[in-house]
Amino acid sequence: MDAVVHFEMPYDDAKRVAAFYSSAFGWGAKSLGAEMGHYILATTTATDARGPTKPGAINGGFFARKPDWPAQYPSVVIAVEDIAASSDKVRRGGGEVLGEPMEIPGVGRYVSFTDPEGNRVGMLQPTPRMR
Repeated sequence: MDAVVHFEMPYDDAKRVAAFYSSAFGWGAKSLGAEMGHYILATTTATDARGPTKPGAINGGFFARKPDWPAQYPSVVIAVEDIAASSDKVRRGGGEVLGEPMEIPGVGRYVSFTDPEGNRVGMLQPTPRMR
């Protein structure tokens, strides 16, 4: 079974979204800068080198809204073992893969898709971590 491991939400104003979630929910926010598309990591729970320390808890992030990208809505990210095989399963199940998987340095390969209901979801094939 592939688990939900991350969430994402778009933003128009990086400072505003970080300040809101920090003040409303106590989340941490860390901008990854221009080289990572101004992505903002959102920390919602304690984390160590292996990820969240509380079972079932996940962290997430915010991405800059872009006028030419499809389906920019809040979504969840599902960890998969093989992103190519999972993309094929999405297509066979009636979903649409949105583009080609992209490499996120130090994280893994990622691609978004829409399910048959029109929901935007992400898939991540994590980079194996050294133990």
